[in-house]
Amino acid sequence: MLQKTSAATDMVARYPSLIDKRVIVTGGGSGIGEGLVEAFVAQGARVAFVDIAEDAARALVDRLTPDARHAPIQRRCDLTDIDSLKAIFADLEAALGGVDILVNNAGNDDRHSIDEVTPAYWDERLNVNLRHQFFAAQAVIPAMKRAGGGAILNFGSISWHLGLNDLVLYQTCKAAIEGLTRSLARDLGRENIRVNTIVPGNVQTPRQEKWYTPEGEAEIVAAQCLDGRIQPSDVAALVLFLASDDARMCTGHDYFIDAGWR
Repeated sequence: MLQKTSAATDMVARYPSLIDKRVIVTGGGSGIGEGLVEAFVAQGARVAFVDIAEDAARALVDRLTPDARHAPIQRRCDLTDIDSLKAIFADLEAALGGVDILVNNAGNDDRHSIDEVTPAYWDERLNVNLRHQFFAAQAVIPAMKRAGGGAILNFGSISWHLGLNDLVLYQTCKAAIEGLTRSLARDLGRENIRVNTIVPGNVQTPRQEKWYTPEGEAEIVAAQCLDGRIQPSDVAALVLFLASDDARMCTGHDYFIDAGWR
């Protein structure tokens, strides 16, 4: 079945298995995360998301609620505060009635040079980009086990596969996430919990436009196999499939949505 999106010429797949599924998305208030929240809501899922930016998160809830089967729920959460993360996830689990799908999307790709890195900055960057993915997964695993299974989708990045400049710590974290996925998939597979990594290329969001000039964007497109700029909706299309029952035998792997950027 296909469903029209807000753009009249676009068509997206409809997954009956996602209707009423209980979903938590981290970093869901803007950028790729906003596209993920919108996509799951459009599928009829029960969606909760966390973000540190409250104004953007509330605006998203207001925009999506009128047409939603289930109004999305948002909470402010600093994911570097693990005690707060655990408490908020427990609250969201209660509000949703459980958790079936976790999308570990949140991250921050601030640029830095090698000589700028201090031990404190090292810890802060790993906390922002890596540590919370493990503890978010740990927080939802008991609910998934009670439900008889679930799906965890961790967000990696094309950046470390390319070896981009001024992103040593970010790329270290994103490389580690692929190892985290493999380990969790092995440990949780017999509980019917699938774990995969989404590896986006350069997605056209306001944040990415902060880093790239039009000339820089043109260079990225030239390095891709496909023309055009990747949109959050393109990433969401892959996430929806991997979260759905259609992907029931997909686990422990990395799935690229990068337009063939090399």
